Amino acid sequence: MLDSRQGWLAHPFSLPRSLRFWLSDHGSLTRRLKSRCTSFRVVPLETRLARANADEYALLGVTPGTRVYVREVLLLCNDVPVVFAHSVLPSAGLRGGWNGITRLGSRSLGEALFSDHRIERQPLAYRRVRNDHPLYRAAAKQQAVTSSLWARRSVFCLNRHPLLVTEVFLPAIDTP
Repeated sequence: MLDSRQGWLAHPFSLPRSLRFWLSDHGSLTRRLKSRCTSFRVVPLETRLARANADEYALLGVTPGTRVYVREVLLLCNDVPVVFAHSVLPSAGLRGGWNGITRLGSRSLGEALFSDHRIERQPLAYRRVRNDHPLYRAAAKQQAVTSSLWARRSVFCLNRHPLLVTEVFLPAIDTP
């Protein structure tokens, strides 16, 4: 079943069997990776004010073209990049409960999200991203990738301020 949000799937039943374990888990991806790795690291790539991707504006409740806070990191398992993570926050959220996001550095956003009981997570959505999608291009800059990658995303809300987190799974996810 397609989600109305520009090609994102609302249900995991059509996901590839090899990635279903990673994509459909509703818990902390950081926690799951740490349980499978000898060493886990977050490598910050970029933080900036920028325009969101076209398929992100509606989820964030902002007008297309509005600048938002973007944080991009790589999650490494045993020093191998396994996930490219892309987080987007409307600037109004920076003055609210999300103001600490700009100071995370190499700390995991996932640990913060799943340790605060005030944060509510909306349902996951899934998508295969190809080379015409900005998330694919950003992930491909970090590591040689296949012709498409699978991603999942979810909105987290704190004091009615949305934070969109998208995780793009790199080919090495199956070999931590």
